[in-house]
Amino acid sequence: MSKIIYIDCFSGISGDMMAGALLDLDMPGIDLEFLKNEVKKLDIKDYGIESEKQQAGALYATGFGVYHEGRQPSRNFMDIKKLIDRSSLGDSVKKLSIEIFSEIADAEGKVHKKPADEVHFHEVGAIDSIIDIVCVSAAITKIGAGLIYSRQVPLGKGFADTMHGKIPVPAPATVELLKGFPVYGGGFDFEVTTPTGAAMLKVLCDGFCDMPAMQVERSGNGAGSRFKNNPGEIPDMLRLFFGTQPEYLKGETLEEELERSSTQYGNMEKLLVISANLDNFSPEIAGYALEKFLSLGARDAWIEPVYMKKNRPAFKICVLAGYKDLDKFIKTAFVETPTLGIKIEEVYRISLNRETKKVKLPYGEAEVKIGFLMGGEVTVSPEYESCASLAKKTGKPLREIYRDLMFLFSSR
Repeated sequence: MSKIIYIDCFSGISGDMMAGALLDLDMPGIDLEFLKNEVKKLDIKDYGIESEKQQAGALYATGFGVYHEGRQPSRNFMDIKKLIDRSSLGDSVKKLSIEIFSEIADAEGKVHKKPADEVHFHEVGAIDSIIDIVCVSAAITKIGAGLIYSRQVPLGKGFADTMHGKIPVPAPATVELLKGFPVYGGGFDFEVTTPTGAAMLKVLCDGFCDMPAMQVERSGNGAGSRFKNNPGEIPDMLRLFFGTQPEYLKGETLEEELERSSTQYGNMEKLLVISANLDNFSPEIAGYALEKFLSLGARDAWIEPVYMKKNRPAFKICVLAGYKDLDKFIKTAFVETPTLGIKIEEVYRISLNRETKKVKLPYGEAEVKIGFLMGGEVTVSPEYESCASLAKKTGKPLREIYRDLMFLFSSR
C-alpha cells in the first residue's frame, strides 16, 4: 500500500503552516522535541521554537513559530547551503532542505536579475525560513510518503509590505515558483501563499488534483496568523491528510497495476520521455545538449542512432523527466538543438530499492551500489564517480579498481 499525503491548501500555504500541520498529524516520533533536536544540528544561535493549539475561525489548528533572542547574521543562499551541508542532519533531510532553498533562490534571482548564489535573505526572514524548511524536510523524510499531492493553489491579491517597500500580491517570486502549476486568486485581499510555501509545493508534490482515492488515517491542521478568533471568516489554516491506498480503492488501470506490483521490487514512478529526431546535429553539440539536460535535473538523458526518411542516418535525443520539469526541458530542447518539433510520451519506471556502501581496498576506498529485491541483495555495481576519483588519485586502471571492488565485496 502506498503512503499518501494530500495538501489541502484552501487558505494558502507558508512554511510555518506546513510545519504546524505536520505536527498536528500526531505521527509517531514527530513532535516538537523531534523538530527541536533536528534544528539543534545546525550551527545557529539565539532562536527558539514554539508550538501551540490556536483558533482558526471556527476550528482549531497547531501553530508553529520561531522567535529570536538576538540579532541574526546576514546570509545569502550559499551561506545557507553551507550551513545545512556542514550540519549533522541526515543526508535526505539535507538534500530536501537545500532543494527547497535552491528553488527560492532561483526564483528570487530571476526576479531581481542576479545569480541565485548571490540572493540575500533578510536576517530575520532567513532564520525563520531555515527553521521552517528544515523542520518540514525532517518531518516529511521521517513520514516517508511515496506520493504527495496538493489541490490547486490560492494566491491572494493586493500589496504586501517588505523591507524594500510595497510589492504586489502574489509576490513575484511566488509567481515564478508556481509557473506551470494550477493557481487561482481565492478571493483573498492579501497574501496567502508565500515563496517558502510555493517552493515546498514545487519540490514535494507529485501532482495537483482533487483529493485522490485514499484511506485517511490521520489529518492535521496548521495555523496561519490571521482570523484566529473570527468564526465568520475562512479558517486561516492548512490541512494535511495522511493515509494509504488499499487494494480495494484501486482500479484496474496500468498505472495502478504497476504500482501494486512494484511494491515487491521497489518504487514506481510515472515520468515523461521528451525526444526529438535530428539529422542536422553535430556530435559536439549533441554531447553538450546531453550535459545541459542532466545539469538541469533530468532523471536520465541519452542518444539513439536512427534512420529517417530517405535513409538518412540521424540522432534521436531523449530526456527522462518528471512532470513538473516538462516546460523547462521543452524550452531547453528547442534552444539547444535545431529541432522543429518534439515528442512527449508517458512512461512508467520501476526501480529497485538501493543503497550505497563504501568498500575499503588496499589502496583506497570506493563505493558500490546495491539493489534489493524483496529484502535481499540482487545486484551490485561499482559507483563510477567514486571509482574514477580513486583511479585518478592512485594511477590504477579503472577496470582494475572495478575488478578488485567486486572481488572484495563478493567475498565478504
